[in-house]
This record gives sequence, structure tokens and C-alpha cells, in this order.
Amino acid sequence: MKYLAVRNLRLCTKDCLCLYVCPTGATDTENSVIDAAKCIGCGDCARACPSGAISLVPERYPPQQPKAAPVLAQAAALAEGKARAEKLAAALADGAGSDGLYRLLRAVEKSLRLVNEDLVRESGYMLPQSANARTLLTELRDHPPGPDFPTDAAEALLARIPCNEATVTYRCTVCGHVFTATEGETPVCPLCRAAGDKLVKVE
Repeated sequence: MKYLAVRNLRLCTKDCLCLYVCPTGATDTENSVIDAAKCIGCGDCARACPSGAISLVPERYPPQQPKAAPVLAQAAALAEGKARAEKLAAALADGAGSDGLYRLLRAVEKSLRLVNEDLVRESGYMLPQSANARTLLTELRDHPPGPDFPTDAAEALLARIPCNEATVTYRCTVCGHVFTATEGETPVCPLCRAAGDKLVKVE
């Protein structure tokens, strides 16, 4: 497996030791982003960096590990609850009568968002190039959760991030929805939750 070096610009303290040890000059760029075309994945820059700003990542990530349907259902229910609580905290913060209460409610709002992000990642949406992440983006694009949802951003992500898993397209005979699922996993309609013989493959 080939690895590439990436730099976290927030951690970089400009010690520039990476410039001296990199054998190909991949770390020496105008925008501080390591040149992936030159990087050979040797790791010299990561080992030399005193601030730990450089890491090695796989050029191609492995397929997303499948999650059991009952686990996904519980995680989805928790995520929906956290999203509602986050919106409530934001609304209460906007109407707070004091600075202290405002800051407290904004902190609650942010903590709920962080927990919800962890729930989504644990539900199998860790890798943006996984099939289930593409399915989620497609659902958000085709059925936005609200009028101000940035469907153009979802479309742009779908166009830019390739899928690293084989997928199968299904049509739900209950609600008519067409969706994709990872090959080998048990498909479930994301709209009406139909499964089994209620789904037919689309060639």
C-alpha cells in the first residue's frame, strides 16, 4: 500500500526541517500543501517534523467496514435526537437574556454537534469515498432536509470524490425510490425502510 505525506497547517510551526530531509522536494511548496505528485511516502518528513504536523495517509483507503442494521437504526435515532437538541439550543441562545446564558447555550449547541458527528462517523460514514457516504450525499441532494440545504455542495462532492466500493442500484417497489447500496450488504430503502423482496435490482 502506498502512503502520502500530508501537513496539518494548524499544527505547523514553520520549523522547516521537512524541507531538508525530503528527498524529492515534495514538502517545498508555495502554499505549504505537500505535493502529492512528488511524494514517495518515505516518511522522512513526518519523522523530522518537531510539531507533529505531518502524517502519512494511504493513497487509497480500504472499503468501509459494514455496520449491522440494528446498530445503524439506533445510531440514526440518536443522531436525530441530537440534531433536534442542537437546533433547540441554538434557538434558546438567540433569545438568551444575558451574555453568560448565551455563551453556555452556544457551548451546549457545539457539544451536541460534536457528539452527533461522532455518531455519524460510528455509523460508517468515516470515509467520504465509501459507498454509503455517496448514498447519503445522493439522498441529501435529491431530498434536501430543508429549503436552505446546499444541494450544489452535495453535487460537487459527488463529482469530486470517487467511490472505492462496488455498488448495486435498487428500486423500491413500495415507494418507488431508486438508491444504491454496497455490494454484499443487505439493502434497505432509505425512505420507507423496505427490504427483501420489496427491492429489485436496476441494471
